[in-house]
Amino acid sequence: MTSSIPVVDTRPADGRGLQAVLLDMDGTLVDTEGIWWAAETGVFADLGHVLDEVHKAVVVGGPMARSVGHLMEVTGTTATLAELMVAIDTRFEELIVRGAPLMPGARRLLTELAAHRVPTALVSASHRRTIDAMLHTLGAENFAFTLAGDEIARTKPYPDPYLAAAARLGADPAACVVVEDTLTGVAAAEAAGCQVVAVPSVVPIEPAPGRTVVTSLDQVNVPFLRSLVRRSVNADLH
Repeated sequence: MTSSIPVVDTRPADGRGLQAVLLDMDGTLVDTEGIWWAAETGVFADLGHVLDEVHKAVVVGGPMARSVGHLMEVTGTTATLAELMVAIDTRFEELIVRGAPLMPGARRLLTELAAHRVPTALVSASHRRTIDAMLHTLGAENFAFTLAGDEIARTKPYPDPYLAAAARLGADPAACVVVEDTLTGVAAAEAAGCQVVAVPSVVPIEPAPGRTVVTSLDQVNVPFLRSLVRRSVNADLH
């Protein structure tokens, strides 16, 4: 049975080693988690609801429908999910026009991946309109393609986005490294069978087999990413 997912014409970056790098966006490459929270609190404030900071750790990094659903439940708002999602997306886009800073090391990492011709994709739970707005800052040329949360039936924490991205690159998920900042994204990447680099943004993440935790993208470079796949391959051989 053939796949319906188009394959990007790229070659594995390191033979049987690292074949692709799959990057999350919000909180990983771009410092947007606080902006999303500002958009959410602003929209709910307009409806007469004050969001407690305790909910920030619950909604960060998750699919928008799940995050907004949680906020609807705790506030008891009568607004619909569809209305709130449109309002929050719109508020977010208004806020990022003022600027959304890249995370430390993000620009350097993207430049290095491109220089080494490592197939790279952006895999986000954010909607297409949000990704397209952020690509003006990130540079669309840095990615073979981008995959949005509203372009796939099941987004993170399901493995589907990362499996789809690996398939589109013609890569073995086990030879892909995913860089994520939340437990939701890490769960999706691990379920897909990828090696994971976690750069926690809001909620702490503990190291685990197949998961390396760093404090900043400044600690991530191409030799480091290749070493993770090599180490995994060697472990499987033994």
